[in-house]
Amino acid sequence: MTLFRARYTYHDIYQITGAALKGRGIKLLLADLDNTLVPYGVPLPDEKLKAWRDDLAAHGVTLFILSNNRHESRPRIFAEGLDVPYIGHAGKPKTPSFYKAMEQMGVTREQTAIVGDQIFTDVLGGNRAGVSTILVEPIRLAGNPGRYLRYAAEWPFRLLSGKGARL
Repeated sequence: MTLFRARYTYHDIYQITGAALKGRGIKLLLADLDNTLVPYGVPLPDEKLKAWRDDLAAHGVTLFILSNNRHESRPRIFAEGLDVPYIGHAGKPKTPSFYKAMEQMGVTREQTAIVGDQIFTDVLGGNRAGVSTILVEPIRLAGNPGRYLRYAAEWPFRLLSGKGARL
């Protein structure tokens, strides 16, 4: 059951600060793309997201997109617009992409966290890889009935996640 529980929970990414991550020894923040950083289909980052990335960087935290998107161009174009490294078609919750990102950035599991909106990909994958897990609310559910079903199935685990824990 603990594999499906996030260590920390927040409403959105903007509640996560570079100072808080640094205080926990985090140097690499892996981030899901769609419905975590931006709504599905948003092609490029906005200024608010760039400012958040800059806050992380000012505290020695590298933002790294880890996306399950099957279209190679989606995470590549977005990551280039944000000027951050990425792995697309990551295969979460499988762990190889987590290890590849950590190796690429020269950090350990203890220095790594993942933030995402899904229990069965982001949180499960992060827990299996041994990194800190941060769950945020999905930005928008509209448009895909399958998302409603997936989030409904995740609801019990969302209730158990974080339990008021903050970075």
